[in-house]
Amino acid sequence: MTKAKKILFITQEIAPYVPESAMTKLGRELPQAIQEKSREIRTFMPKWGIINERRNQLHEVIRLSGMNLIIDETDHPLIIKVASIASTRMQVYFIDNDDYFGKRGMSRDPQKEEYPDNAERAVFYARGVLETVKKLRWTPEIIHCQGWMSSVIPYYIKTAYSEEPSFRDCRVIFTPSEENLKTPLPENFEGIISFKNTCADDWKNLGEKNTQLLNLLGMKFADGVSLVKSETSFRNFIKENDIPYLPAQKPENFATAYSNFYDKVWSDGKEDIDDTEEE
Repeated sequence: MTKAKKILFITQEIAPYVPESAMTKLGRELPQAIQEKSREIRTFMPKWGIINERRNQLHEVIRLSGMNLIIDETDHPLIIKVASIASTRMQVYFIDNDDYFGKRGMSRDPQKEEYPDNAERAVFYARGVLETVKKLRWTPEIIHCQGWMSSVIPYYIKTAYSEEPSFRDCRVIFTPSEENLKTPLPENFEGIISFKNTCADDWKNLGEKNTQLLNLLGMKFADGVSLVKSETSFRNFIKENDIPYLPAQKPENFATAYSNFYDKVWSDGKEDIDDTEEE
């Protein structure tokens, strides 16, 4: 079996930058475990407003910043920051923008209300990461997207960026967020997500009219899906669409389970994928 040597992690949340959860543990522990298996990695996450830049020693990467992304005919500056996690060789790139992330939390505000522009934030994050990877001149073989915030990336990889040298031959894994997102999609969502050769029919037939559509979009256009919880509402969608998937794993099994899954997806092999659940 051909092994994937370069893995790009596009995460929603990583410990210790945000409060711990099943998704932050995946974002923190999996890249390090894969790197320790002698694979080359890059890791991205949003620069949420709750992240303390001074304490975590973030600094701007001038050579990567300065681009403007046009979303629904509006310019949005893209700022790239970087930090290293203490005691590891793991470096994290942060996608930043004052409107989408500055002084703002993750999916909800301090009153626990979902941000109405979460879908637009996900589009900006997707575009920001993909354009930055192009600038890095780095060609991943596997891209592992984690959480609703990264959900637009599998879609863009298979459409708008399908002919880009950095992504033309890669395979995409998506881990949906178990967070139940209920905010209606913005009325102008078609204009927000539209880019190059995308088409509204690609996502309108998924049925959902709220932000939960993002998780379905990520799974539909991924080459494989991994889960962070054993009991999940996404099982039927995965099986109905015949998507190779990896069930929830204990952290101590991350390295072996995900390494094998990456290699099988990279080799386009659906057979022999172990779907045994970890208790």
